Amino acid sequence: MRIVFALYEGFTPLDAVGPYEVLSRLPGVTTVFAAAERGPVRTDGALTVVADAAFDDIDRCDVLLVPGGPGTRDVVLGDRRYVDWVRRVHPTTRWTTSVCSGSLILGAAGLLDGLRATTHWAVRKELEATGATYVPERVVTAGNVVTAAGVSAGIDMALTLAAHIGGDVAAQAIQLWTEYDPRPPFDSGSLPKASPEVLDFVTAHLATG
Repeated sequence: MRIVFALYEGFTPLDAVGPYEVLSRLPGVTTVFAAAERGPVRTDGALTVVADAAFDDIDRCDVLLVPGGPGTRDVVLGDRRYVDWVRRVHPTTRWTTSVCSGSLILGAAGLLDGLRATTHWAVRKELEATGATYVPERVVTAGNVVTAAGVSAGIDMALTLAAHIGGDVAAQAIQLWTEYDPRPPFDSGSLPKASPEVLDFVTAHLATG
């Protein structure tokens, strides 16, 4: 089974690396980091991830994962190579997935029309503009399209996929190995739980794009 992580300039690293950490541990899986061109791809911060394949090298895959990040808008608005490639590869996949605002790219490719989907709460209206119905859940499955909410939800999605691909025992074993047992020190990880002060801070200092 080949899992392709489709990168672009300005993606959020955890959107791809979190699911990679889970899915790469499944037996019989090959993971590929791809981009428009082979070579280094800058994330939305100081990290760089190397794409070992170009989109032109890949005409099919079993799982496609599209990360989100501030660069999403540049892809949706201007990088037709990326959007067209996603549209072209989707019919070959067993699962087409996105994390965070990566759902907007699936929407731009016409893959979410009429489907329930999730995304980062900050771009939920943009998601609905693509024809999807926004659902405020961590992971949403609609046929063979699986979308995850913001950033950390990609790990939840990857565990969901791991169960579909390798079975519940394999997924739970990976969860144990990675010691994914979240107990955050604060309870402000979703929009309904956040105080006005926290939301103001996000708007002033963290919101991008």
